[in-house]
Amino acid sequence: MIKTCFATAMLALVAATAAKAGVIYPNPGTENPTTYSFTATANGSLVAYFYGSGASFSESLGLLVNGQDRGTALDNHISAYGEMYNFGNVSVGDTLVFYIDVKTTGHTYYSDIKMNPDGVNHIYSTAFAGNGKIPAGTYVGFEDLSLHQTGWTDNNYTDEQFVFTVAAVPEPSTWAMMILGFAGVGFLAYRRRNWALTAA
Repeated sequence: MIKTCFATAMLALVAATAAKAGVIYPNPGTENPTTYSFTATANGSLVAYFYGSGASFSESLGLLVNGQDRGTALDNHISAYGEMYNFGNVSVGDTLVFYIDVKTTGHTYYSDIKMNPDGVNHIYSTAFAGNGKIPAGTYVGFEDLSLHQTGWTDNNYTDEQFVFTVAAVPEPSTWAMMILGFAGVGFLAYRRRNWALTAA
């Protein structure tokens, strides 16, 4: 009985780990040579989903939209896999700069390399196909160490990991059509009920 419970618990742990596995920086130990810039490609709510963290430092994720700070969320030691945070609405063409606020060291690192005081790339990003817990979107993994500021780095880009999406907000005309559709269905149900009462 104990062996069965232990085996079941191990299978659940392996399944949970396998569900999260898949996005790994391909060259750990070396700085990512690819730089990124993020621009909103749709109108809607920018939602970030916590993917994981391999950091001992405490940190949280933040967002600048066109230079305006939207605050921080998704603390790496508290957030659960798949936990989401809505950073508010963005519009097509908005410039998006993600950052991590490393509370342990007091440093802040940005997805825009030009904003980093050490001039180092602190992110790795790739497309994310989605799974049962996190929808398809853009994966971003941050590195919270800097050779110039902390004296060493591991360049694994797993210290604050998340996937972001922009969920479309329906246009006013779409809302109007939906409301008219519901009103039409309600009217038909009302008429059918009255017709059934008259026929009886």
